[in-house]
Amino acid sequence: MSQATATRYPLVLVPGMLGFIRLLFYPYWFGIVSALRRGGAVVFAVQVSPINSSEVRGEQLLARIEAILRETGAQKVNLFGHSQGSLTARYAAAKRPDWVASVTSVAGPNHGSELADYLQKNYPHDSAKGRVLSAVLRAVAWVMGVLETGYRGPKLPVDVHASHQSLTTEGVALFNQRYPQGLPDTWGGQGPEEVNGVRYYSWSGTLQPGKTDRGANLFDGTNRSCRLFARTFVREAGHCDGMVGRYSSHLGTVIGDEYPLDHFDIVNQSLGLVGKGADPVRLFVEHAQRLKAAGV
Repeated sequence: MSQATATRYPLVLVPGMLGFIRLLFYPYWFGIVSALRRGGAVVFAVQVSPINSSEVRGEQLLARIEAILRETGAQKVNLFGHSQGSLTARYAAAKRPDWVASVTSVAGPNHGSELADYLQKNYPHDSAKGRVLSAVLRAVAWVMGVLETGYRGPKLPVDVHASHQSLTTEGVALFNQRYPQGLPDTWGGQGPEEVNGVRYYSWSGTLQPGKTDRGANLFDGTNRSCRLFARTFVREAGHCDGMVGRYSSHLGTVIGDEYPLDHFDIVNQSLGLVGKGADPVRLFVEHAQRLKAAGV
């Protein structure tokens, strides 16, 4: 068996908003967990509240990390967070750096999401439209909970307003004041590679005509959604994956911020239907190899 991705510490994958481990037979990290395990990695896909604040999700993640450390005998874990999972992972690392060897942000809104700002402005939580949107999201979370077959823990709380606030530019700015580890000093720059013994990395994608709208994405409904969501972006118009801006995603060492991948492609969702020439699974495998070479 190959040991190419056999990192020193287990890999823990943290999903974003409305995330899951497995819906019936369909995994959130489609093809990624199996590829990492084939290379010798010890991998845990975890579940936290699908809709809640990054802090609440972070506390749930800390409890899961503690259980993993106890189960494996490892001293630390490597965290991979997709979307809001990045903020969740950052919280856990800031609170318990002794438990975390690295944090890798995958399309994480580390400076907020312009889509969340648009929804806050046009669908405020105390308006009729906002209440309808909240009801829809709660219903989706309930259905996903019924279909979830990878999680068998206690029922996880849902708070739509707290989740939304956690993703706005304003909400993330407050989060960043409390937990600045790994953030760049300048917009569009790179952050420190290591803080308090924790290594920080990030990568993200952008919508690119001729690439992200070709190939298997021609049959991918989530790609169409990302293209619609991208219209809400102003500051990073033309430089986003549909939900997170290119520069907003930066954290620690930036491995890349213009991969031809939308917000869902980057974790190989929609049964691996991705744009022309894209290979999101390879990014995870190569990063595991990078972490192994770094001794974590």
